[in-house]
Amino acid sequence: MEKKQELFGINGFTLKCIAMICMLIDHTGAVLFPQYRILRVIGRIAFPIYCFLLVEGAMHTRDIRKYELRLFGFALISEIPFDLAFRGGINWDHQNVFFTLLLGVVAIDLAKQCKYKLCEVLIFVPMIVAAELLNTDYGGKGIIFIFCYYLLYERKVVKQVLFAVENFLIYGRSIQMFASLAVVPMLLYNGKKGPSLKYFFYAFYPLHLLILYLIVRIIY
Repeated sequence: MEKKQELFGINGFTLKCIAMICMLIDHTGAVLFPQYRILRVIGRIAFPIYCFLLVEGAMHTRDIRKYELRLFGFALISEIPFDLAFRGGINWDHQNVFFTLLLGVVAIDLAKQCKYKLCEVLIFVPMIVAAELLNTDYGGKGIIFIFCYYLLYERKVVKQVLFAVENFLIYGRSIQMFASLAVVPMLLYNGKKGPSLKYFFYAFYPLHLLILYLIVRIIY
C-alpha cells in the first residue's frame, strides 16, 4: 500500500529524532531523577511514535525478514544494558522494547500474507499473548497500538484518534495518558523518509542505557 506524500509537515527522520529525545529524557528521569515526574511525562511521547514508524517501515521495506533480523539482533544486544540500567543487574523477568517491536513486525509480516481482514486481526492475538508471557516493555498493549496503526494504515487521522482512545481506555488517568500527546507530531508526518541513519537510532537505545548505568555506578 502506498500513501500520498504531502508537501508540508515533518519527515520520518524528524519523527525519529523527537522519539529518541523523548526516550532519552524519559530514561534519564527513570534512572537518575525519579523525583521529577515531568521527565516521565515527556517520555510518554516516544513509544507511540516508535510504533507508528515501525508500521511505516514494515510497509515500505524491501525485505521484511531483514527488518525482523535487525530488530532481533538489537533486542539481544540491548537486553543486558536494559537490565543494568533499570534493575542494576541481569534480570530475565522483563524484556526490552525491541522484543515488543519485533513481535509487532512479525505480526505485520504474517498479516500481509492474509487474504481476509479477519485473518489479519487474528494474527495479532498470539503476538499479544507472546508479549505478555515474555513480559516485554509495554507488553501486549504495545502490540495493540502497532495493530491499530497497521489496520488503519491509510487512515491518517482516524488511526491517531483510535490510538488516543485506546490509550485512555487501557491506561486511564495514569501517567501513560500523556502518550496521547504523540498524536500531534504524528499528524504532521508528511510521508517522506528523510535522511537515513537507521543504525544510529538502533544503536542509540543500548548505548544510552549503558551510559546511564555507568553514570549511576560512578555517582553512587
